Amino acid sequence: MTGSGEAGDASGVRPVALVSGVGRRAGIGAGVVRQLGSSGWDIAFTYWNAYDARMEWGEEEGAIEAIGAELAERGAACAAIEADLADPGAPERVLAEAESRLGAVTALVLCHCESVDSGLLDTTVESFDRHFAVNARGSWLMIREYGRRFSGPHGSGRIVAFTSDHTAGSLPYGASKGALDRITLAAARELAGLGVTANVINPGPVDTGWMPTETREYVREATPLGRLGTPHDTAQLVDFLCSPRGQWVNGQLLMSNGGLA
Repeated sequence: MTGSGEAGDASGVRPVALVSGVGRRAGIGAGVVRQLGSSGWDIAFTYWNAYDARMEWGEEEGAIEAIGAELAERGAACAAIEADLADPGAPERVLAEAESRLGAVTALVLCHCESVDSGLLDTTVESFDRHFAVNARGSWLMIREYGRRFSGPHGSGRIVAFTSDHTAGSLPYGASKGALDRITLAAARELAGLGVTANVINPGPVDTGWMPTETREYVREATPLGRLGTPHDTAQLVDFLCSPRGQWVNGQLLMSNGGLA
């Protein structure tokens, strides 16, 4: 990767970013792939329609094709891979398919999640296990498979994961995200010999269409900058971390929330 914040090399070859959890056009994952596509990356991304279908927002028909078309407009080759990351065999399959379709993966960005609200007293064992299978184990296995396969130039590799401090009232989500933090930060040291950096981003509440009106107003008022965060806000930080300019940022949990306490 060369240039000022842009991917590619002197020959014009675009590096490959693998982004998980890109199922809706309004989501953070979609914002990330748009930004990286504009910055010179080819993009492999995962989606799991069955998750969106059981959530209140529902499956977005045609979203995967639309995101692929947007990437093509940015000059990016694209590989969309359907995968349930609760399946322990999915990460190896995803990395193998991304490599076979686009080439070796340089950057891994983990945007996927299981997120169903429940508290200490009403969380079921099934829900708890599902959250940890997707958010913690699935992320670990994605990072592990990436580390096993990475063969890029020393200093070019990137891992970025998304976390949250939303725990009260969302116990399995918050607890599993806490585990994800530690897994990713461990990678900053354990994969250092490969020249791979690993960082975690906490984007705070991002307006992706899930917020009730009352929540939107509360978050806006509580944020010093006086507005809601957007996927584009978060995507710009991912773009920086994945660029050569971000190579000295490693092993960090970064708050990117407009100053929301």
